[in-house]
Amino acid sequence: MEHINWIAVPVAALAGFAVGGLWYGPLFGKAWMQETGITMEQARAASMLRIYGTTFVLNLVAACSLAMFIGAGDMRFGAFAGFMTGLTFIATAFGITYLFEFRSFRLWLINAGYQVVIFTLMGTILGAWH
Repeated sequence: MEHINWIAVPVAALAGFAVGGLWYGPLFGKAWMQETGITMEQARAASMLRIYGTTFVLNLVAACSLAMFIGAGDMRFGAFAGFMTGLTFIATAFGITYLFEFRSFRLWLINAGYQVVIFTLMGTILGAWH
């Protein structure tokens, strides 16, 4: 715990919003909505405070956990640890769940890809500010 930079943790948690805005917006937003069946009307009717607030808390938990994993590592190790976490823990767990839920491979690529990118970014931030 002594290696955790408590300023870097919320910065890393907030990084997900910037990437998510691009990922689920202009990059893959239409494909994601098509694959999930979520309509623009449903998205507009959702409680953004609840969604974004809960997302930030969950990202804080993830960033804090990743910071503990990275320890005193540098930016390069942080990026590697984040990438491997996203790819081998998150993406594979999504894959198993998606298989049993009969979700599409395309949706898995979109959602798992986002997690790999964001964990890599969070790891890079945390490693740079250890």
